[in-house]
Amino acid sequence: MNIPCRFLAVTVTVLLLAGCTPRESPLQPATHVPLEEPASSSINEEEDFTKARLELVKKHIAGAGITNEDVLRAMRTVPRHEFVPPEYRSQSYRNHPLPIGYGQTVSQPFIVAWMTELLELQPGEKVLEIGTGSGYQAAILAELGYVDVYSIEIVPELAERSAALLQELGYDTVRIKQGDGYYGWLEYAPFDAIIVTAAPDHLPAPLVEQLSDDGRIVIPIGPPGWYQSLWKFVKEEGELKAYNLGGVSFVPFTGPGVEGHQGEPPAP
Repeated sequence: MNIPCRFLAVTVTVLLLAGCTPRESPLQPATHVPLEEPASSSINEEEDFTKARLELVKKHIAGAGITNEDVLRAMRTVPRHEFVPPEYRSQSYRNHPLPIGYGQTVSQPFIVAWMTELLELQPGEKVLEIGTGSGYQAAILAELGYVDVYSIEIVPELAERSAALLQELGYDTVRIKQGDGYYGWLEYAPFDAIIVTAAPDHLPAPLVEQLSDDGRIVIPIGPPGWYQSLWKFVKEEGELKAYNLGGVSFVPFTGPGVEGHQGEPPAP
């Protein structure tokens, strides 16, 4: 596992709470939802976007220490400008987050690459993303080409929009569900890796329960509206080894699960 020795490793025991399958239905296959997009980009514009994307990866991703060649290839390939609102397309390849509506953002490109690398994904593994948002992180995972990608989004409009966009761009193997990601996706558990793209103030027990042995969770944890810490947890024989990777800033994790610290979805 490629964790620098300066990070603190501790073993924690997590009380696993029983969960049941959430009531929401998967958006699979995705129903087409009209997207508010500008007119088709010109060839010159697409060339400019490609040049900017390659420069971003060179300077701010590979140049900042990301070494996994599959991750770098995915970051060079996936068109981030397709995942941001029209008014922000000109900023698509700047290394900062961008708003996507409903109080959510598409993460900073370096953070997307770093969290993907930290998952240490292997061919044939299943990865669960909590917080589909724009669909960009899911596209990066799918672009790797050798993992099965599942993603949950709590905002219905974002879930529908990202499902349609991913299908339109050819990432139609990604399974997306609208629902509260706190409870994971029991139907397809266990998962070899879980990535969480919003910050709860604690590690959700249902996600730990749905993690396979030797599985990894990468998640920001901390108070809403403030800086959090990015954590990597590795499950070994029912216990978690925890690595604190330093300060980050994410939108808060929302929904009844995290707000009520509930281990199971409320009864119908």
